[in-house]
Order: sequence, then C-alpha cells, then structure tokens
Amino acid sequence: MAEYILGISAFYHDSAAALIADGQVVAAAQEERFTRKKHDASFPVQAIAYVLQEAGITYNDLSAIAFYDKPLLKFERLLETFHAFAPAGLTGFLMAMPVWLREKLFIKKHLRKLGRQKGSRHQWPLYFPEHHLSHAASAFYPSPFEEAAILTIDGVGEWATTTICHGRGRHIKILKELRFPHSIGLLYSAFTYYLGFKVNSGEYKLMGLAPYGQKGARQTVVFRQQILSELVDLREDGSILLNMRYFNFATGKTMTNDHLWERLFGLQRRMPEAGITPAHMNLALAIQEVTEMIVLALARTAKQITQCKHLVIAGGVGLNCVANSRLALSGIFDDIWVQPAAGDAGGALGAALAAYHIGHGQERKVVSGQDAMKGAFLGPAYNSGDIEQLIHRYGAVSECINEEAVLAATVSTLLAKGKVVGWFQGRMEFGPRALGNRSILADPRHPDMQLRLNGDIKRREGFRPFAPSVLEEDAPYYFELADVSPYMLRVAPLRGFLRKPMPQRSAVPAITHVDYSARIQTVNQSLHPRFWRLIQSFKERTGYGMLVNTSFNVRGEPVVCTPEDAWRAFMHTGMDYLVMGNYLFDRTQQSFPQDIIARDFDPD
Repeated sequence: MAEYILGISAFYHDSAAALIADGQVVAAAQEERFTRKKHDASFPVQAIAYVLQEAGITYNDLSAIAFYDKPLLKFERLLETFHAFAPAGLTGFLMAMPVWLREKLFIKKHLRKLGRQKGSRHQWPLYFPEHHLSHAASAFYPSPFEEAAILTIDGVGEWATTTICHGRGRHIKILKELRFPHSIGLLYSAFTYYLGFKVNSGEYKLMGLAPYGQKGARQTVVFRQQILSELVDLREDGSILLNMRYFNFATGKTMTNDHLWERLFGLQRRMPEAGITPAHMNLALAIQEVTEMIVLALARTAKQITQCKHLVIAGGVGLNCVANSRLALSGIFDDIWVQPAAGDAGGALGAALAAYHIGHGQERKVVSGQDAMKGAFLGPAYNSGDIEQLIHRYGAVSECINEEAVLAATVSTLLAKGKVVGWFQGRMEFGPRALGNRSILADPRHPDMQLRLNGDIKRREGFRPFAPSVLEEDAPYYFELADVSPYMLRVAPLRGFLRKPMPQRSAVPAITHVDYSARIQTVNQSLHPRFWRLIQSFKERTGYGMLVNTSFNVRGEPVVCTPEDAWRAFMHTGMDYLVMGNYLFDRTQQSFPQDIIARDFDPD
C-alpha cells in the first residue's frame, strides 16, 4: 500500500493541506477556496477533507502527518520579543496570548482529537519541521534538479526569516540563516503598509506599482539611498540589519513608526483607497530595487557556498516575479525554479515532503527537465453532473458543446470580438496564480480591455497590470524570454516590433505594463491541452498566440473553487460569457436573482 503523508499549514495566513503518496503530490489546496474567506488562517478542515477524498483514503490510511512549523519555538520567539521590547509590546502580548493558549500551542493534541473524531484507530507519527525547512523542502523536492542551492525568503517563521540551504538527493542542509526581526519579507511588507495596501495580500500591488516610478529620477535615487542608509544595513553577503526605531511590527499593531517615516521620506503614509501620487510610485520603485539588490546578493552567496549550478526558491518573497527575472538574467545560476505556491500554503506540501524524505529516509525520484508539481493543478475538479445540477438549481440557460475543437473555436471567436469569458476547467490551481483552469480571459489587443477588466470585472485599482498566457513555442517571438514560465513567476520585456508610443504602449496593450514588461505564463500543449487548444484557436483567428489571463475572482474574494462560486462571480460582474467544462453560458440569456445582484464585495 502507498505511504500517504498529510501536510498542514495553519494559523498565520493562507492555511492549506497537501497529500503525498510515496513522495508524489496527490492533492493540495488552500482553505480559503472552501470557506471563501480570503487568506483564511484557520485550521484547514475542509482542505484536509478534500485531499483525503481526492486520494480515496481516510485518516486510517495515513502513515504520518506533518505540520509546517514548530509552534513551541515560534511561541518562544514571541515571548522573547515581547520581553525585549517591554513595555511597548504589552497590548500585543495580551492580544496574542488567548489564541496561543487556546489552540496554537496544542497542535499535537488538536490533530489527535481530529483523528479520533474521524474514526481513526491509529496514532500516526507527527512531524514538525521548522518553517523554513518546510519552505526549502517545497522548493527542492518537486524541482527538476538532483542538486541545487535553496533560497527561502519570507516574513518570519519561528526565528528564521531567510535561509540558504543545499539540497542533494533526499538531503537538505541549512547552511546560513537570517533571524527575526531582520527580515526582507517584513521590510517589503512595511512599505506595502506605508503605501496603503494590506500586509500579506497587497505586496503584489506594490510590485505592480513600482514600474510607474521614474527609474533614475532624483527622487527615486534619494528614496533608495535613504532606505539603505537609515532603514537597512545591507551586507555584501545579502544579510540585512533593520533599524528597528523605524519599525513597529515586532510588538505593535502597525508595521512602521509613521512619524519617523514621514520625517525621513517627506511623505505621509497613504491611506487605503486614497489617490496615488508620483512620489508613492517612486517610493515603490525604490524598495523594489533594494529588494532586488538583496536577492541578488543572497544568490551570489548561495552560489559561492554551495557551488551548485541550479537554484530553487520558496517563501513569500519568491512570488516577486520581477526579482526572480532579474536573478534569472544575472547568470549567477544556470537555471532557477520557484515553487508556484511559494508562500505559507506551499509550506503544507513542504512539510509532507520533508517528513517523507528526511523523517522516513525515502529517496527522491527526479525526472530531468520536469518538475513534480503537475502544473500546480492539484485542487478539486467538477464533472458535468455537478454543472448540470447548478443549471437546474438556478434555471440557467446554457449550450453544451462536447467537441473540443468546436468549443475552442466558439470561445476564441467570442474573445476575438472583445468579449470577456470566465473559464472554469479541470482541477483548481494550488497557489495564488490562475493558470488556465480558474481564469478570466480576454483579448490582449483591445485598447480598453485593461480598464474594463480592472473596473467592471475585478473592481480593483486601475494601475494593476494583467498577465498574458502565451503558447510556449511562441513566447520567445513576443517576449525577450529565454526560458519557460509555466507558473507566471517571471516577467519579460515585450519585443520591440510590438511596442507603440504611449498611451497605447503596444499591439497588445491589455497585457503590457507601463515599462513594456509582462508577467508571463507559458502554456505547454502536453501539460495543459485544453487551454493550449483555446489559445491556438485564438491565434488562428487573430494572429496572436496569447490571451489575457487573470484569476477568476473579484476583489476581496478568493479564486473560485466550485461551479457555484464561478456562477455567482459571473452573475455579479460584467463578464460576457462563462464556460464551465463543455457548457457555455451567455450573460444576456440569464435571469438575475436578487440574492446575487445584492452581493457586496469588500475591498481586500
């Protein structure tokens, strides 16, 4: 019988569950997709139920359970930090203690109780790898490399905030670590907060705002110098020391000492939803440039001490695709691979893999040139029966198109006419990116499509860019991209022949950022045949082998999981068509029940 190990992450943000069988990923999903609470940090009861169901097993079939960090060590850090900053941290201490004493400290007891409730007869081994070991395992074990340097960068785990590791075979060795409160992730989050975005969810907005800053402008240069002289002591090896006079995150409710930041930058903290000025853009660019400097320095150190040709990356900062691309172009490593669920959700998978390879001593099976993430399509799928139930329940009007080629031709024709299509297919993606199974699609050539998608569909800030999904074989023709990017974790400049003067920017303006770059997903025919076929059909009609691809959700909600989620999002927004499996829904043919029209989506 297969050796099943369940991995769990919980209680910070993006709780998740993952299941492996004999070291191979079976299923993985974030709890938010089931509860519909964005970045849900609660214990992932529904995600666990899903991954076990996907494998057709019960708790009795598990060989072990792994939790993605060490709660006691994290609690120790919390106590020492509050003590070190006393009395400033008293309020935070009083707020934190109840939840720690109620549930966070007693994960082992919670897991045993859960097993008994589910009728389990076993006392499975429980593993608690350190937080950054879970990140390292999530990056190395599914990677296509037999040996690699490993870089993990996030806010904080127990004590570590950044590690450099060496992976070979089934072994991972931690070589260097940076410790709290000195954190690259928390530094970036502090700027996220100061620029008016929500910590732990708005960092990608900061990254998207940065290209609007003026590169090389006096203000940008001054901001960067102020960051490096006052906030951050950046060492040659990539390690940093933060000047904690400027930061409140160690004990307070806020990230920054706003008074000192205002005096330093001559710029008040931007309130959420307030207007964005050129100074905000330049400050965003400055911290993005500093972050890239730090990542490059860390990579050089990792190369020096491991002498590896390949690098793998995890941790929340691994989702900074601009830094990833700068690193890839640096030539420090021959190749890099980033875990597509690089944040805390991916820690669930890393914990399970660490338990299997390190705890149980099982060897790895590496397929050269191919990762083990299965395209990140690790969540639940729904069949025609599920979709037909929804049709009957809501009295929806649909057309069933069973022939693949006809479906692709029909939808690509609608897209070429400027229609916006919700695309719901197969297994849900694991991680923050929609990769063609839970996506909203559109024509990248349309000059007003970015404004329409941001305003009428996503209901988000107008500056936010959209990504292209492009046929893998065509990507080098459109973009200065030397490698594949299946998980939308790299950016690349648009080729010169497609560029146009402002404000149109390019022949494909809906996916072209203000600096002529795009965050790219390359679509492989064998890995993602239905999505590839749709893009190919669009190319046959328009000459362009790419589509706008944004996640199927609206602001403040997680990516849709079920047909019900997709239907409600479709009916509440300005999407023109919805495709679920082989069923095509035309918005103009649907009735609009009051409970759907009245829904209110909160800002994220």
